[in-house]
Amino acid sequence: MSDTSRDIISEYKDQVRILKQQVDELEDQNKSKDSANKRCLQKLEYANDDLEKANKRIKELEKKMKDLNETNKQMLNHP
Repeated sequence: MSDTSRDIISEYKDQVRILKQQVDELEDQNKSKDSANKRCLQKLEYANDDLEKANKRIKELEKKMKDLNETNKQMLNHP
């Protein structure tokens, strides 16, 4: 095999090695981003659950206040 062929093969091997490293780095970055996205989604789900619970509690308290106001009005109107 000629020196030129060896040089070309060596250069290709180096390029393949570099490309494999880049692919590995990209895969690692993708895994990190996936993990971060999962954590963010989980936080969002928890926040949404908390918001739903808070809204439900607010509605309960509003109903309770309305009922108390009705009771107070009835007591004031019927001494």
